[in-house]
This record gives sequence, structure tokens and C-alpha cells, in this order.
Amino acid sequence: MTDIKELLLSRIRDVADYPEPGVMFKDITPLLADPAAFTALTDALAEIAERTGATKVVGLEARGFILGAPVAVRAGLGFIPVRKAGKLPGATLGQTYDLEYGSAEIEVHAEDLTAHDRVLIVDDVLATGGTAEAAIQLIRRAGAEVSGLAVLMELGFLAGRPRLEPALEGAPLEALLVV
Repeated sequence: MTDIKELLLSRIRDVADYPEPGVMFKDITPLLADPAAFTALTDALAEIAERTGATKVVGLEARGFILGAPVAVRAGLGFIPVRKAGKLPGATLGQTYDLEYGSAEIEVHAEDLTAHDRVLIVDDVLATGGTAEAAIQLIRRAGAEVSGLAVLMELGFLAGRPRLEPALEGAPLEALLVV
């Protein structure tokens, strides 16, 4: 696992003061542009999907789509996008959650998840955990079980893990990198 961590870290670019002064943005586009690194990432996340017994992969808008879709294909599973409110046609379930200033809402197609599904949530970064926590609630409201949460990178200093562990109810939270 050390080799993959080194490979992934070597392909993540730090961008200072983006999107605002004082923030060090972790840009994964160089990783996505490198077929060896992107394949290694996809394989590692697909292995988590298989290990957790997932039957579906949920990707969180927007970079979770980029990572989750190939993971689902590699693992032979269905892919479900969880989108910002108002982006999905048809009947949806929504979940509102708090942001630092205000609130946001995410949605999923109501018919895409059933009581027979075990869902692995995939995203690029775990920061404060607000979106992931809302996704956990949304998946459960749809009747499915959360098999785990897998992210490329966890920003440990933002304390998302302690926030999510009670919501995960024993399902694993796996981060390939912790920064």
C-alpha cells in the first residue's frame, strides 16, 4: 500500500489560496490525467467495494462521479449519482444538511436504491463530513444499507471522521491518503 500512496500523493498538486486566501486546495486533475495512477486508484477503491460487500456505488457530486463510476464498472456494480438538488429528473429523495454559512440539499432517484442494496459511498475528499453524512442519511431513507465510505483523501485536521463514525454505525470509513 505504501507504493500506491506514494504514487497517488505524487500526482496531487497543491494550489495555494484557492478557492479563497488561506486555503491549500488539493488538485486531483494530474492524478486523473495519469493512466497508471488513475488505474491504481480505481483498483484500490474497487477492492474496498468488493471487501465491503457493496451491490451499488454512490458517487457524490461532482468529483465522486469521476471516481465512483469507474470503481462501479471495475467491481461489476451499478453506479448511482447523488446530486445537488434540482439536477435529477423524475422522482427524487432529498436530504438537507448544514454548511458553515447556510444549508444545501442533495438528491438521489428514489427508485435507484432498494432494501436489497449495500452501498459504498465514494468521494474524492473527506473534509468536514457534512455531505457524506447527508448521503448516509439519504441512502438509509431510500431503504438501502451503507456498506462503507471510501475516499481518496481525508483532510484529518477538519475532523470529518469523528463526525461520520456514529452515522456509519460500524460500516468502515476508508481513506487511501490522510493529509
